[in-house]
Amino acid sequence: MRWVFGVPLLLALLAVSSRAADDFFDRLGESLTLVSPGGAGAARLSGTLDLEHYVFPHPAPGLVFASGNTLFNPRLSLYVDAQWGERTYVFAQGRVDRGFDPAAGNPQARIDEYAVRFAVLKNGRLGLQAGRFATVVGRWVRRHGSWEQPFVTAPLAYENLTGVWDSAAPRTTEVLLAWAHVRPFPSVPDEFTDKHLRLPMIWGPSYAHGVAAIGDWGPFDLAVEVKNAALSSRPEAWDLDRARWRHPTLSARLGYRPNVMWEGGLSASTGAFLDPLAARFLPPGRSLSDYRQTLLAADLSFASRRWEVWTEWVATRFQLAGVGNADTAAGFVEVKRKLAPQWSVAARLNRQIFGRLTDARGQQVKWGRELWRLDFAPTYRFSAHLQLKVQYSVERRDTTATRTVHTLSSQATLRF
Repeated sequence: MRWVFGVPLLLALLAVSSRAADDFFDRLGESLTLVSPGGAGAARLSGTLDLEHYVFPHPAPGLVFASGNTLFNPRLSLYVDAQWGERTYVFAQGRVDRGFDPAAGNPQARIDEYAVRFAVLKNGRLGLQAGRFATVVGRWVRRHGSWEQPFVTAPLAYENLTGVWDSAAPRTTEVLLAWAHVRPFPSVPDEFTDKHLRLPMIWGPSYAHGVAAIGDWGPFDLAVEVKNAALSSRPEAWDLDRARWRHPTLSARLGYRPNVMWEGGLSASTGAFLDPLAARFLPPGRSLSDYRQTLLAADLSFASRRWEVWTEWVATRFQLAGVGNADTAAGFVEVKRKLAPQWSVAARLNRQIFGRLTDARGQQVKWGRELWRLDFAPTYRFSAHLQLKVQYSVERRDTTATRTVHTLSSQATLRF
């Protein structure tokens, strides 16, 4: 399977063999832009083609769902942006791939994002948005696209799976420790088999349905959203479901940008994280409201000439009735340096820690396996339409036998 790893690079080199490729995509972009006769409305279709390849030990890390040691993951993303008048804006995103997250499944087509935004004030400083769209929490989500972010994978807070499930609630601390694979338990499968049951702190960009209000006043901006699923919820939970609206999730972010170099923000979120179908298995007297996810986050970014720096820290509490509060926090520091017009390199240091719960012996024990992860990724941008990233990650988990995991991934992105 070594040849698969070379596919992104081979295609990239072939695509840029002449300057005609750039001219072709420039003309294609013009042909995919429509303007109404009176100029009141305009619409544009754009997209990206991503060819990814992963090499990893078993089990696959993060939100990569594959049983072997390699995975080739193609993905076509199409974007529609439309403007009508000065106040109405519509956007949508459709994808054809093997699943929302990299997986060894069959190809599928779906719409991940669609929303309408209306400017309440004519100057555009206050707007309302409704539909299915990315969360307002944090800063990484605003640059999570394959062309914008310098890495192939997401930070730990957005992809590392914890021991919390959404299909059932643990009755005891021992069950939670087994689900988190901190302690062995006879009826709990291995770490890959139950991977589809566990939740991260935030599932990627969290494209849940909802409404949002977005405004800015000078250096400050505020975004508030109400959605049908908690930030940790899996993509299947983002679909429209009347039962989920009985326990909505409220999130907000307050941002501050004193100048063009600095930006910071504080975010918060709270909502029930269990699937509505799990209500029938809860202990007597318990409801979905007794199982909430509360999240606090802080982000800071800096950009000057060839340097860009981002940092984010996220703390989450999963309220587990009868067990206690399962607390965990994750953060990262990311640095990107532009070496030349076409070359850049980025490094990201991730860390996740877990709080303690009382077990059956009366001892305080961490309910998750803490870990460090270092990501390193050089990027070569062949043109305004094509780039190639190669990422090396080394991860160290705190277990009874400390384990170090090495992962290699690549991503070629064609933008049109």
